[in-house]
Amino acid sequence: MTSSPCGIGLRQRPRAIDRTPNLLRSPQSIICRTLMWSAIGCAAMALTTTRALAEALLVIEAESGKVLYAANAAYPWHPASVTKVMTAYAVLRAVKEGRLTLETALPVSPAAAAQQPVKMGFPPGTLVTVDNALKMLMVRSSNDMAVVLAEGVSGSIESFADTMNRHARRLGMTQSTFVNPNGLPADDQISSARDIAILARALIHEFPEYDYYWRIPAIKMGKVVQHNYNALIGRYRGADGMKTGFICASGFNLVASATRDGRRLIAVVLGAPSSQARAVKAAQLLERGFNTSRLSWLMHSLGTVDTIRPINAAPPNLRDAMCGPHRKRPATEDEDEVLAANASSDSPYAVFLSSLGPKAKGAALLKDSVVVGEPAVVYTGPYRKPGTQTAATDPKPKAKAASTAANPKISTQGARTTETAAGDAKPKAAFGPPKPRAAAGDGKPKTPTANPAPKDRATAAAGAPTSSDAPKPKKTAPMSTQATQSTQIIPTLQTR
Repeated sequence: MTSSPCGIGLRQRPRAIDRTPNLLRSPQSIICRTLMWSAIGCAAMALTTTRALAEALLVIEAESGKVLYAANAAYPWHPASVTKVMTAYAVLRAVKEGRLTLETALPVSPAAAAQQPVKMGFPPGTLVTVDNALKMLMVRSSNDMAVVLAEGVSGSIESFADTMNRHARRLGMTQSTFVNPNGLPADDQISSARDIAILARALIHEFPEYDYYWRIPAIKMGKVVQHNYNALIGRYRGADGMKTGFICASGFNLVASATRDGRRLIAVVLGAPSSQARAVKAAQLLERGFNTSRLSWLMHSLGTVDTIRPINAAPPNLRDAMCGPHRKRPATEDEDEVLAANASSDSPYAVFLSSLGPKAKGAALLKDSVVVGEPAVVYTGPYRKPGTQTAATDPKPKAKAASTAANPKISTQGARTTETAAGDAKPKAAFGPPKPRAAAGDGKPKTPTANPAPKDRATAAAGAPTSSDAPKPKKTAPMSTQATQSTQIIPTLQTR
């Protein structure tokens, strides 16, 4: 009891009893709660980081390695089929060192034939030259050809992976590790936009004589023409390589190069949500680089690609975003091909890509004009001399264009649609097999090597010595047997 100033007695309010267990006040409890909240914070941060790392972007100058733009370029990433750029690098190094040649015929092993999902589909025991395997690898991203080349260079996938990793260390690709030559899903198959740009730059500088391998627009086997997954080739002005890639964990990847006014740029896009988006992103990066002012040295320098500091983190896993049940259709590497076959020319994607083409004076944007070179003719079996597919004695540009597939030194590099249009009025010649027309027009009975039909040889034997008009009917003979010869020389593509 207490008393108030008025003398009135007041009852004291009882003090509240603290019933909190002493356990929650103990140091162990405080530590546990701190760790719990820290774990929740880390999980939230990891989720935010994964969302923020939806894409990794980088564009550099091929000559100097100068970085023009970078976003998440130092974060580890699953490279997917961009891995095949390293596969091509290792194979060309072996060729340069004399361990094998482009004419070397390699067998398709059971391990190679078992690769999925994108492949040429040759049965075990089929022979494929290094030259043809490289073309199939870079154009169609064939997983079986990656294994054929790996076994041909190092004997096994594991040994070839060691070779790839040695090259990566030597080039300064500090974030890259490889366990297979094709980029199929593997936790330890890791790279980054930084490392991929370093690799692309090394490939350009070390093997300029083989530059055509990563710019081939299509390959032709028999009557089947298969186009490059790189949607920029033929659609973006100056585009001249290199390679695409996709797995669910990585998203849609692309390393692309383009040259304008003697200046070559390399763009890397990792984790794009679709094949369309990666092409658009790459085109935007390249445009940004080409539009950089010549006074850019006044701006803050981003350094060179090898000075980008790697970030020690786990690569993001985009499986749910890329291949989750929310997608209307499964994401695949050949989305560009499906789009090209089904999309209208006035679709937003088609309009965007076409708007990046060159502008003619007083003309509208080239929405439907796609400038591509001739498809490279590929085949199975041992190496064939160029003379067995085409003759090189015709001085016309048509013969030069027709012989590009047979001679890997000039394959598609100098064969453009403009050259074909100038040398041949027939539009089908752009995608036709090599034509042995020069052998029929030279008038010499010992020159032809294109194996003409028996009736043609009889005509040549009977008519050449006696008539000056004999070469005229002979000139059309190879054209009439073109389909027969291409069917005999080049086997048709098997079902994948």
